[in-house]
Amino acid sequence: MSYEEFADLVARLWDEIPDEFKRDLQGVHVLPQLKGDPSGLPGVVRLGEYTDPGPPSAFSSGFHLGRHIALFYGSFAAVARATPGFDWEAQAWETLLHELRHHVESLAWRDDLIREDLRQLAELKRRR
Repeated sequence: MSYEEFADLVARLWDEIPDEFKRDLQGVHVLPQLKGDPSGLPGVVRLGEYTDPGPPSAFSSGFHLGRHIALFYGSFAAVARATPGFDWEAQAWETLLHELRHHVESLAWRDDLIREDLRQLAELKRRR
């Protein structure tokens, strides 16, 4: 799947999500790069991420870039090359909803999914 096809797919999926879940979200972006996971584990890539600037601080004077979801086309392409029968749409949908859950939990001052992600990462490190 090309970058343009992937961006169109993500836009179509995004349009299916009710607006109430998108509140205070400044954007969803499809970025071309492959993004390695900050854990440093070889072969682990980040398919998406949610950025939340947190509360304003005295240093930022209340200015921040806002809340965004990014999906990394290069990471999807790398996983697709390594996975026979890779389902681009199913994985894009799963990743988009995962990042959207981070957003909704952030609005509610919850970190349940962050803790779940950290548990999964610790398990992956343990198995390697």
